Amino acid sequence: MTKQTEIITKETIAQSMDYEQYRTFIAERLENNQSTGTNHSEMMVGYTDLNEKRMKRLDKTVKLTPEISATLQNIKTPLIWLVLTEGWCGDAAQTVPIMAKMAAETPNIDLQLIFRDENLAIMDEFLTNGGRSIPKLIVLNKETLEVLGSWGPRPVGAQELFSNAKNSPDFNYPDVQKALQLWYAKDKTLGTQKELIELIKAL
Repeated sequence: MTKQTEIITKETIAQSMDYEQYRTFIAERLENNQSTGTNHSEMMVGYTDLNEKRMKRLDKTVKLTPEISATLQNIKTPLIWLVLTEGWCGDAAQTVPIMAKMAAETPNIDLQLIFRDENLAIMDEFLTNGGRSIPKLIVLNKETLEVLGSWGPRPVGAQELFSNAKNSPDFNYPDVQKALQLWYAKDKTLGTQKELIELIKAL
């Protein structure tokens, strides 16, 4: 058994949220002028409010390609897609609704979400370049909780944009966030869809 599967337990799954619960939880936090986690600054609440609007829009507009729908419907092994996320994360707002749409296509994907800051032991097994970057999707065998693969925090094109910007001496986080959101708008969810379906095909 891998270290990851020892950390991700049945209790982890029992305490996770489905997508509807996740969306409701974030909306309720916003009503109280709070984000998820412990940082409820005006900036973090502002990010969360923007993300709520993004997710609401994507819930209505995400369309899967016919090929992706067919692949999802042909999955034979019951899976759990366990996602580390937070309400203030702009990348999560752009990708988690796509995961939800894909999971809805098949009874063999159970999408469950947990908050990063409440699950750092799990997060630290799935770092990106040493950082606790989210969202992070962990693919599990539903019966055994064996880790079959992982994805995140961003599609390749968005990650390249972020990495190049971070290595620049002029790195400015708010500007990079704006550039990332523009990338997602131009991509129209296709990059995320394709990478997630390739993850499934590789299982």
